[in-house]
Amino acid sequence: MRTIQKPKVGEYPAYSSIYMDLLEDDGNVLNHLWNNFLRIKEYIYALPEAMLTYRYAPKKWTIKEILVHIIDDERIFSYRALRYARNDQTPLHGFEQDDYAEHSEANERSLDSIFDEYETVRKATISLFKYLPEDSFMRSGNGIDSDGSVVNERTVRGLAYHIAGHELRHFNIIKERYVNEA
Repeated sequence: MRTIQKPKVGEYPAYSSIYMDLLEDDGNVLNHLWNNFLRIKEYIYALPEAMLTYRYAPKKWTIKEILVHIIDDERIFSYRALRYARNDQTPLHGFEQDDYAEHSEANERSLDSIFDEYETVRKATISLFKYLPEDSFMRSGNGIDSDGSVVNERTVRGLAYHIAGHELRHFNIIKERYVNEA
């Protein structure tokens, strides 16, 4: 699969370091995306059904809500990557993740439906990054903060690694806070 070098500091906002730090610097982010999807799917299907809608604290997301959040985030960041790769310099608005989770109705969905969507989105993400022109990975774009200011410059390769690291961080949270596997 295509090699995409890990972004350097400055190619993503400072808060994204919590995602970047979870990933190897081997350029195999696309392989990681596919293999991690398979690992998460196997892990989640092995959990008891009741655990999928458990909240470890009030107002915390359930595992099903986390999975749909990962899907939503991946769609949004892939869209940003496409815009930036095509040299679209229009600053893009962020999204309120808690509103997305609240309105996802993830807990009413079957696990099969969630993983069907997850796999579809993941294959589309991998395909996007696999076929982008090589010179597009260093293109960048900006986001718009809630106060209207332009913030969060990211490169296209920074977005690929954000998607992978974001997923891995949530997988670690599921293991640590829901299943208690440190």
